[in-house]
Amino acid sequence: MLTADKKKKYTVDDYLLLEEGAPFQLINYDLIMSPSPLAIHQQILFELSEIAVLHRINQGRRGQWLYSPIDVKFDDGNILQPDMLYISEERKSELIKDRIEGAPDLIIEILSPSNAYYDLRQKKDIYEKYGVKEYIIIDPIQQNADLYILKDGAYHLQQKAQKNEVLTSLVLPGFAIELAKVFK
Repeated sequence: MLTADKKKKYTVDDYLLLEEGAPFQLINYDLIMSPSPLAIHQQILFELSEIAVLHRINQGRRGQWLYSPIDVKFDDGNILQPDMLYISEERKSELIKDRIEGAPDLIIEILSPSNAYYDLRQKKDIYEKYGVKEYIIIDPIQQNADLYILKDGAYHLQQKAQKNEVLTSLVLPGFAIELAKVFK
């Protein structure tokens, strides 16, 4: 088993030596350990998953929703575990292997005290660089959400929604998050 205290730069090969379920992500060649999410984080993830299921039923979409922990490999120095992701039906066979390899269509991250820096900075930059079309950040403390859309290779803030508002996806028509339901 790999220990995270001896090396300065880690790769996918090193990451694959970790035990399954180890609480690490590989971010810019660093092994980043995170504690288990807080209860509020898991409650929000549950609410979001229900919204995703209802969307799938109502819209007849056949794409794939996946939830953390799931590895998404972007390159040799970045294997991230988004809280929630969506891959369109057309891209499923291209991206879904033993892990996800490449940029999902949509990623949702729920901020926690231990991960906010990574979600707002490093992971956001990686998602942008590799072409994740839409990135949603849910903030349980501020009870709001930001939706970024990828245009010309850069993220642009498309919508900022507060607790009593609805966040509406551009990438996934019909997918809308009533934040009052998420932050109950």
